[in-house]
Amino acid sequence: MTGFVDRTEELSRLHDLFDTESAELGVVYGRRRLGKTRLVRNALAGRDNAVYYQARQKTRSLQLEQFVTRAAETFPGITDIRLEWERLFRYLADHDAIVVLDEFPYLIEQDESLPSVLQALFDHEFDESQTTFVLVGSSISMMEEATLLGDSPLYGRMSLKLDIRQLPFDAAVEFLPDDISADTAIRAWSVFGGIPYYLEELDPDRSLGENIQRSILTRHGSLHNEPEHILRMELQNPTRYFSILEAIAGGAVSRNEIAGTTGIEYNQLSTYLDRLTRLRLIERRVPVTETPERSKRSQYRLTDPLFRFWFRFLYGSAERYDQFGTDAYDRLVGPEMADFVAPTFEQLCCSALWTLYEQTPIVDVGQWWYQDHEIDVVGLTDGQTLVVGECKYQNSPTDYSALTSLETQTEELRWTPPDGGTRTVQYALFSRNGFTHDVREAAAERDDLRLYTIADVVAAQRT
Repeated sequence: MTGFVDRTEELSRLHDLFDTESAELGVVYGRRRLGKTRLVRNALAGRDNAVYYQARQKTRSLQLEQFVTRAAETFPGITDIRLEWERLFRYLADHDAIVVLDEFPYLIEQDESLPSVLQALFDHEFDESQTTFVLVGSSISMMEEATLLGDSPLYGRMSLKLDIRQLPFDAAVEFLPDDISADTAIRAWSVFGGIPYYLEELDPDRSLGENIQRSILTRHGSLHNEPEHILRMELQNPTRYFSILEAIAGGAVSRNEIAGTTGIEYNQLSTYLDRLTRLRLIERRVPVTETPERSKRSQYRLTDPLFRFWFRFLYGSAERYDQFGTDAYDRLVGPEMADFVAPTFEQLCCSALWTLYEQTPIVDVGQWWYQDHEIDVVGLTDGQTLVVGECKYQNSPTDYSALTSLETQTEELRWTPPDGGTRTVQYALFSRNGFTHDVREAAAERDDLRLYTIADVVAAQRT
């Protein structure tokens, strides 16, 4: 198991919460497998006044009994307190305890009054206490309803809210072997993303294809049904959500395309798309030159790499992979991996721009599209420079046509410098497998063209 990775800011904020001299309430939430439990337990290390309780799907009586058993390890006197949440919490607050309730939604399932109990205690009885309560949960929808939304009893009472997301690329690669190639690192990221649990499933003695075969494609693999499990935990009627995610994974990115592919009425889509966005499974994006509030050219993409892989390759096709057995990856997935990884490569090229052009006053980075025109990487500056890039994740070297295409597409991009002057354009080509001689020759002769390899892109993430 890899040691604790990243989360430096989150740890610091938890430590600050624990060290205050007043009663505090914190919320830590995010989908399962992100390492929330390890984060909180790490933050509690060395503290002798802490009670950590991880709830299970059990009856209220059993939860109370097991909570007292755990709390008694630090505060033996709690065994004399009646088994009621309010009395137990009050006792621990009188002793200035740090109380972590992990998987808080399981407690609410058995006692819906629990948020109101905590509200009353914090509002009326904890004024003289230095206690800290931290509520942790993997069901984003339930955590929001119980603690974060306006009609929740605990709304506005949190001193700390940690929305735990996936690890960034530079932290995620710490789970991979040190000698892994830049290309393999990107491929691993494109499938497993920044989810610690997924990354820990990778066997360093196996190839990436073998790991995908073993953990995802095989019927008994640890991640074979992971997306379905998460969706069914969050959604009561997930059928339409499955259809939308499958459509987006298959390339239907606009609302019209999603509606046409799924058969869901255009006017009904907002409800489903908004819910998937709240669950951090998709995101709405717009051309980098436009503001999200005003743009009518929005597109949707899956934010979770495993979901994107699962809905593209596995959803509804599990039996087909069973038929191919151990050859399933090589026969069914491997030939399509370059096309699958390409969008991830483009995203990493975008984020690399900040480092690769650190001497250029870039203020925003993203992608741009209009009708049939598209540019993979665009960097806007507060000066007169516009940075544009083309990404080629292919087996052959990038040839001169990539530069010609980029220059043509850039002519369609309507952007003028903030001061109204004449823009100057810097071109960048990003390539998985190098460049042809004529491209290298052009870069040597021009001061407005730079060439970057896949290794350059990965190195830029780790700067």
